[in-house]
Amino acid sequence: MARKFFWYELMTSDHAAAETFYANVVGWTLSPFPTNGHPYTVVEAAGRGIGGLMPIPEEAAVRGLKPCWVGYIHVTDIDAAVTSVRTHGGSIHHGPEMIPTVGRFAVCSDPQGTMFNMLQPQGEDMPPIEMGTVGTVDWHELHSSDWGKGLAFYKAAFEWSATGSMDMGPMGTYQFFAMEPADADAPCSVTAGGMMTDPQAPRPYWTFYFHVDDIDRAVERVRAQGGTILFGPQEVPGGTWVINGQDPQGALFALSGPRAAAS
Repeated sequence: MARKFFWYELMTSDHAAAETFYANVVGWTLSPFPTNGHPYTVVEAAGRGIGGLMPIPEEAAVRGLKPCWVGYIHVTDIDAAVTSVRTHGGSIHHGPEMIPTVGRFAVCSDPQGTMFNMLQPQGEDMPPIEMGTVGTVDWHELHSSDWGKGLAFYKAAFEWSATGSMDMGPMGTYQFFAMEPADADAPCSVTAGGMMTDPQAPRPYWTFYFHVDDIDRAVERVRAQGGTILFGPQEVPGGTWVINGQDPQGALFALSGPRAAAS
């Protein structure tokens, strides 16, 4: 049972501009997907789709949704997953609903209000792309109003596990997690991201770190395409460099990668 983020989707106020920005910044290949008059672009890394770009749905725009990235958690039984989300204090805002040829999805939020989606896909699962491939996701980061309660929810609803933590001083604890259960026989679960309490965030949110070829060249591309660097480049444990940014439509995103000048 996967229960991991595996698809990453941007809802934006300017679909064409977002295509240009991310194709140039991250290096994704773009592939239009037929959706009965609703524009949707699949973004591809290593010859395979890893996410999509779409206009903000009209009903969501009316409710005030701003451009943002949202991740899809893979589930094998979406009805059971919906029940689990509700049982553990989360909310279901839409669905489950069928997307023809794709699968059944639901729009959700955790008890702190962080958006995420779930998808029970049709067809066979694809093998994972090697970590560190340009365009794939290196890291998943939860900016929560209470990371401890957030971790408790994802543990209970999806069987994720804690894998250690880091003291950030005045900023509090940065909690690492794996998107799989803890295993006494194999305690070194693959850490997939971190969680933190972020009182400065206007709302709780997930951010996803897209792997780029070189962080400094990526910073140049972000600025050349009209985006904004909010933080970094900053080196993180393991020798990778990261930035947090905002695209021209206002969606938050993050990048990670090597720094050629540091090698």
